[in-house]
Amino acid sequence: MELKLLQPGFDSSLTDLIIDLEHLRQKRLTGTTHPAVFFQLKQIFHMLESIGSARIEGNNTTVAAFVETRIEERPFINEDIQEIRNIEEAIEFIDECIEARGITKSFLKELHQYIVKGLTPPPHGEGDHTAGALRNHGVEITGSSHTPPETFQEVEAYIDELVNFINEEHAAKYDLLKVAIAHHRFMWIHPFGNGNGRTGRLLTYAMLVNQGFKVDQARILNPTAIFCINRDQYNEQLALADTGDNAGLESWCEYVLSGLKDEIGKIDRLTDYQYLSKEILLPALKYAHTQKIVTDNEFKILCLAIGKQSLQNSDIRDLFPSQKSQAISRMIKRLKDKKMLASEPGNQRRYHICFSNNLLIRGVIPQLADHGFIPVKDD
Repeated sequence: MELKLLQPGFDSSLTDLIIDLEHLRQKRLTGTTHPAVFFQLKQIFHMLESIGSARIEGNNTTVAAFVETRIEERPFINEDIQEIRNIEEAIEFIDECIEARGITKSFLKELHQYIVKGLTPPPHGEGDHTAGALRNHGVEITGSSHTPPETFQEVEAYIDELVNFINEEHAAKYDLLKVAIAHHRFMWIHPFGNGNGRTGRLLTYAMLVNQGFKVDQARILNPTAIFCINRDQYNEQLALADTGDNAGLESWCEYVLSGLKDEIGKIDRLTDYQYLSKEILLPALKYAHTQKIVTDNEFKILCLAIGKQSLQNSDIRDLFPSQKSQAISRMIKRLKDKKMLASEPGNQRRYHICFSNNLLIRGVIPQLADHGFIPVKDD
């Protein structure tokens, strides 16, 4: 099947999506949310990205169960949890090196190593006997009639062609089409013995970050959300693209770009701090107070932290005018020990709220779910 760019008609819905998304990229994704607060949302979305990608492959870990492992910070629980943690680590790898390295064959191999690290190979696990190496045997794709190329020589040639396609200079208007087409092509090749779905979805993330779809330095895009909302639709659209005709490829590209537009719309809502504080953070904090996760005084301090985004010692003293300085210091220390309050970089006496790696996340996750930010729903 030929690897090629599409040339959608001017009046096609795909062209409309390309224009809309290019406008969003040029606009740059900025907002009123404090960078330290937004960075925590990035961490949560990366967690959801990882859970969603693993769930497509049959991992049944719930969001709630994985959240508890994050709070507990245990080094190892089971391979289902490890699979999700591997994807999180692979996302960090992308964020750290994609701009310097770009997308190469060695990059894809290293990404695959992160994905399958420490996992039992099939048939009993989601690892791979030859982590980071292109396969030299045939494979089948569950639920698909497509037979991927079988020999090592074919696989390597197709991967080389794909990498060249990704890095070839094209007009910016083709960037997002290339993302969609590259994802399908990677899945069509299925270059590794196992872990192709997880690696291919992170290739999509890497291409988007490399193309400038990010919020300043906090990349919050969650492209796997496009694919895991409806696994059957994902497989059906891949199958349409497998035909190789323009209609099938155009349907696949429209499916991917439409989902991406929806995800960027969600990001815009979260960069609006008035929305984020009112709809997500304050209800989550009230839940923590009701569940006695925080005390009355801690609740007051954290409410102030949400309201001001960044507060200082004098703000907290104003909350408790009858309390001595030592008592105020103890309250702040307790919240910092609970990882619910953190000092601003370079200023130990200014603080912002923390919610991504402590008991407050138990309230944040349901609020994100209720407002449509979580594509992976617990049964």
